[in-house]
Amino acid sequence: MDLRNLLFTLALVCANDSFSASDDLLQWPQISKCRSPELETFSCYWTDGNFYNLTAPGTIQLLYMKRNDEDWKECPDYITAGENSCYFNTSYTSIWIPYCVKLANKDEVFDEKCFSVDEIVLPDPPVHLNWTLLNTSQTGIHGDIQVRWDPPPTADVQKGWITLEYELQYKEVNETKWKEACSVHNTFVPL
Repeated sequence: MDLRNLLFTLALVCANDSFSASDDLLQWPQISKCRSPELETFSCYWTDGNFYNLTAPGTIQLLYMKRNDEDWKECPDYITAGENSCYFNTSYTSIWIPYCVKLANKDEVFDEKCFSVDEIVLPDPPVHLNWTLLNTSQTGIHGDIQVRWDPPPTADVQKGWITLEYELQYKEVNETKWKEACSVHNTFVPL
């Protein structure tokens, strides 16, 4: 074998190795999460992956099916929850009925997840977070603080439809690690 053929063969081997290595880096589109802030609506989100032919808008569809449905239906609203998402308003949300969602194009299914809405509740964060200095030590180094907040507007806590448990994290001045106060159901914590 002459030098030219040897170099050509080595170049092909190296090229094939680099192609197989890059195949490992290819990512399929996948459902990243489904979330309901208040048990009445929910949204599902996905990543496009990095296949060049799947990144155009409308290439990937989110299809859903409730437990007793016979056919898959397309996402009712691709706009409200933002890019790469599907929003299910109250007309499309049934709390105690299991759903399956799948991410697909016309030729193949990339990812599928099944859940019921009560399993994916993740409330919005509280609002109007504020703190009050109640008193200080004689040296002025230590103090008692009370932290207050309001429930998120999307959580219907007044009617008792949902009960929230809050976890407060805080760190002291010049500290790098966060501390966690005990979980509470009320909207204030003394520290």
